[in-house]
Amino acid sequence: MNLQFYLEKLSSSEVFREFIKENPDAFFCSGFFSIDKQGSDNQQHFDFYVPRTNEMFSFKLEDEIEKLPMENFQGVPEKILDVDFDLGEVERVISNEMEKKDVKSKIRKIFLSLQRNKDKHFIIGTVFISAMGLIRIDIDVSNMNIVFFEKKSFMDMVRIVKKKDDKENN
Repeated sequence: MNLQFYLEKLSSSEVFREFIKENPDAFFCSGFFSIDKQGSDNQQHFDFYVPRTNEMFSFKLEDEIEKLPMENFQGVPEKILDVDFDLGEVERVISNEMEKKDVKSKIRKIFLSLQRNKDKHFIIGTVFISAMGLIRIDIDVSNMNIVFFEKKSFMDMVRIVKKKDDKENN
């Protein structure tokens, strides 16, 4: 599915139309997508910032559309502008990069966040892979190029925490 499909689904809902009627200055500032390769826990959330009240709301698109207030956000987010991408294409980009980097593990779950930073749109991803691995990836949406890729294992993360604990105890 592509981003526009989900945005159209959202904009046609009564919950969202009422929100925009009450907050005409609200703008789309981020999106969250979960792709579950082992089960059916796929999620789509769209976040809207209301400058007039300095509030942010997330719209959950699973089952029925639900508006949720967000807390603990920092600063004023950048507005997402005329952007579209296909989640299947993002998954292919990730798989291709894994192949190039000789990562043979299978994708279990993908978490993606659409954000805008310094006038560029990015997809920030965390990919859970078999053998308790994790991939952190950033994709420039304008050309679907990977700008950051890092693979870690569970053991790498345990070692980092252990080193930090050792330093604090000395």
